[in-house]
Amino acid sequence: MYTTRWCGDCRSARRVLAEHGIAYTEINIDHDAEGREIVKRINRGNRSVPTIVFPSGAVLVEPSPPELEARLREEGLLG
Repeated sequence: MYTTRWCGDCRSARRVLAEHGIAYTEINIDHDAEGREIVKRINRGNRSVPTIVFPSGAVLVEPSPPELEARLREEGLLG
């Protein structure tokens, strides 16, 4: 998950993942130039966060909690 510390949507996504006990790698694009470039490439030049890349290759950008939970189910990560 590509994030920044100041992003409210990032805090929300972290909370959803924590509530469900889902492990993830967090890359803060304010401190990681390579991560920042990946986010910009995925988002057509924009630094939109959170940008969440799933093991399947699916990507969610700025998802609401219900959207994130739905994707987690599709990925087989939620029962």
